Amino acid sequence: MNKRAVGTEYEALAAAFLEKRGYRIICRNYRCRMGEIDLIAHHEGYLVFIEVKYRANGRDGSALEAVDSRKQQRIIRVARWYLMERHMPEDFPVRFDVVAFDGDQIRVIRDAFWT
Repeated sequence: MNKRAVGTEYEALAAAFLEKRGYRIICRNYRCRMGEIDLIAHHEGYLVFIEVKYRANGRDGSALEAVDSRKQQRIIRVARWYLMERHMPEDFPVRFDVVAFDGDQIRVIRDAFWT
Protein backbone atom coordinates (compact mmCIF):
# COMPACT_ATOMS: atom_id res chain seq x y z
CA MET A 1 0.00 0.00 0.00
CA ASN A 2 1.41 3.43 -0.93
CA LYS A 3 1.85 6.30 1.54
CA ARG A 4 -1.20 8.21 0.28
CA ALA A 5 -3.46 5.17 0.69
CA VAL A 6 -2.12 4.57 4.21
CA GLY A 7 -2.70 8.24 5.05
CA THR A 8 -6.26 8.11 3.75
CA GLU A 9 -6.96 4.97 5.79
CA TYR A 10 -5.69 6.52 9.03
CA GLU A 11 -7.52 9.79 8.38
CA ALA A 12 -10.76 7.79 8.07
CA LEU A 13 -9.96 5.92 11.31
CA ALA A 14 -9.22 9.22 13.04
CA ALA A 15 -12.47 10.77 11.80
CA ALA A 16 -14.51 7.82 13.10
CA PHE A 17 -12.65 7.89 16.43
CA LEU A 18 -13.27 11.63 16.84
CA GLU A 19 -16.93 11.43 15.84
CA LYS A 20 -17.48 8.93 18.67
CA ARG A 21 -16.06 11.58 21.00
CA GLY A 22 -18.38 14.36 19.90
CA TYR A 23 -16.45 15.95 17.04
CA ARG A 24 -18.52 16.83 13.96
CA ILE A 25 -16.28 16.46 10.92
CA ILE A 26 -17.06 19.17 8.37
CA CYS A 27 -14.17 18.75 5.93
CA ARG A 28 -11.59 16.13 5.00
CA ASN A 29 -8.35 16.97 3.19
CA TYR A 30 -8.89 20.69 2.82
CA ARG A 31 -6.37 21.94 0.26
CA CYS A 32 -5.34 25.39 -0.83
CA ARG A 33 -2.20 26.93 -2.27
CA MET A 34 -0.74 27.14 1.26
CA GLY A 35 -1.00 23.42 1.95
CA GLU A 36 -3.41 20.90 3.40
CA ILE A 37 -5.26 20.15 6.62
CA ASP A 38 -6.33 16.54 7.17
CA LEU A 39 -9.59 17.14 9.05
CA ILE A 40 -11.65 20.13 10.10
CA ALA A 41 -14.36 19.70 12.72
CA HIS A 42 -16.63 21.44 15.18
CA HIS A 43 -16.11 20.44 18.81
CA GLU A 44 -17.25 22.10 22.02
CA GLY A 45 -17.68 25.53 20.40
CA TYR A 46 -14.39 25.44 18.51
CA LEU A 47 -13.51 25.08 14.88
CA VAL A 48 -10.81 22.41 15.13
CA PHE A 49 -8.03 21.92 12.59
CA ILE A 50 -6.74 18.38 12.95
CA GLU A 51 -3.47 16.85 11.79
CA VAL A 52 -3.39 13.04 11.58
CA LYS A 53 -0.02 11.29 11.83
CA TYR A 54 0.82 7.59 11.69
CA ARG A 55 4.02 5.76 12.52
CA ALA A 56 4.18 1.97 12.28
CA ASN A 57 7.05 1.86 14.78
CA GLY A 58 9.32 4.21 16.69
CA ARG A 59 12.23 3.89 14.26
CA ASP A 60 11.56 7.34 12.78
CA GLY A 61 10.31 8.87 16.03
CA SER A 62 6.77 9.09 17.32
CA ALA A 63 3.82 10.29 15.27
CA LEU A 64 3.52 13.33 17.52
CA GLU A 65 7.16 14.28 16.95
CA ALA A 66 6.42 14.44 13.22
CA VAL A 67 4.27 17.53 13.82
CA ASP A 68 7.27 19.80 14.30
CA SER A 69 7.24 23.60 14.41
CA ARG A 70 7.59 23.87 10.63
CA LYS A 71 4.54 21.63 10.10
CA GLN A 72 2.64 23.55 12.77
CA GLN A 73 3.32 26.88 11.03
CA ARG A 74 2.11 25.44 7.71
CA ILE A 75 -1.12 24.21 9.34
CA ILE A 76 -1.66 27.62 10.95
CA ARG A 77 -1.23 29.35 7.57
CA VAL A 78 -3.73 27.01 5.94
CA ALA A 79 -6.18 27.52 8.82
CA ARG A 80 -5.94 31.30 8.41
CA TRP A 81 -6.59 30.92 4.69
CA TYR A 82 -9.63 28.72 5.45
CA LEU A 83 -11.04 31.36 7.82
CA MET A 84 -10.41 34.16 5.33
CA GLU A 85 -11.93 32.22 2.45
CA ARG A 86 -15.11 31.73 4.46
CA HIS A 87 -15.20 35.33 5.74
CA MET A 88 -14.89 34.19 9.35
CA PRO A 89 -13.48 36.63 11.88
CA GLU A 90 -9.84 36.18 12.92
CA ASP A 91 -10.95 35.92 16.55
CA PHE A 92 -13.25 32.95 15.80
CA PRO A 93 -12.50 30.27 18.43
CA VAL A 94 -10.16 27.75 16.82
CA ARG A 95 -8.07 24.91 18.15
CA PHE A 96 -5.33 22.73 16.69
CA ASP A 97 -5.50 19.05 17.60
CA VAL A 98 -3.30 16.13 16.57
CA VAL A 99 -4.39 12.53 16.24
CA ALA A 100 -1.29 10.38 16.61
CA PHE A 101 -1.20 6.71 15.65
CA ASP A 102 1.87 4.92 16.96
CA GLY A 103 1.47 1.32 15.86
CA ASP A 104 -1.93 0.32 17.21
CA GLN A 105 -2.03 3.06 19.87
CA ILE A 106 -4.09 6.18 19.19
CA ARG A 107 -3.84 9.48 21.05
CA VAL A 108 -5.74 12.71 20.61
CA ILE A 109 -3.81 15.76 21.70
CA ARG A 110 -6.16 18.71 22.13
CA ASP A 111 -4.64 22.16 21.82
CA ALA A 112 -1.47 20.53 20.53
CA PHE A 113 -0.11 23.92 19.47
CA TRP A 114 -1.18 27.55 19.22
CA THR A 115 -0.94 30.45 16.83
